[in-house]
Amino acid sequence: MNCWEFKKCGREKGGAKEKELGLCPAYPDNGKQCARIAGTLCGGQVQGTFASKLSNCMQCDFYKSEHYIKNR
Repeated sequence: MNCWEFKKCGREKGGAKEKELGLCPAYPDNGKQCARIAGTLCGGQVQGTFASKLSNCMQCDFYKSEHYIKNR
């Protein structure tokens, strides 16, 4: 499962929020490692680099799930 499926953010291609917020930079190839990608969505806000958002990501249900691939 990819982050946009798990979180239902709507930023995937053809998603409900693609036009409003833009296509997620994790789409289509990094949906299982979204914390490493700058510009992903968290709490309705576009996030920055991996280093600046890691503490937020570590609190994320998706990041803590079995779907997130931490060692790639």
